[in-house]
Amino acid sequence: MHAQSGKLTVGDRAPSFCLPDTDNKEICLSDFKGKWVVLYFYPRDNTSGCTREAVEFTNALDEFTKLNAVVLGVSADSVQSHQKFVQKQKLRVTLLSDAEHEVLERYGAWQRKKLYGKEFWGVVRSTVLIDPEGSIAHLWPKVQVKGHAEDVKRRLIELHG
Repeated sequence: MHAQSGKLTVGDRAPSFCLPDTDNKEICLSDFKGKWVVLYFYPRDNTSGCTREAVEFTNALDEFTKLNAVVLGVSADSVQSHQKFVQKQKLRVTLLSDAEHEVLERYGAWQRKKLYGKEFWGVVRSTVLIDPEGSIAHLWPKVQVKGHAEDVKRRLIELHG
């Protein structure tokens, strides 16, 4: 199966998943029933944009927690890569490894990309906000890193009522 081009829309049921975290413990979307879930997809551990995004979410984590939200970062990197990334950057967000791209594909984040005239499959930086009932509350299909965690937090506050 190859990537879908972001077929999800607000109001859709969020596709369920289970992926390993940095301790190789299986984390499932269903574990967070009753909470808001910020599910962000990023290309690679320890690259400048991905590091900045993870650090922004880590710095805002206490505020997300107060809003009854968890932050989950997903990339195709291995559990070991995530472990090094977390240690090096002192991250507190939960990182999940999707080496088979299954969740990335289901959420439309695994797409054809072009760089220097070459085409390849890769992760498109995007974020999905899932409400406590498991429905998609907001989508950011193409994310600019700077200020993104703030944008997500603002939207979460608006939706919180």
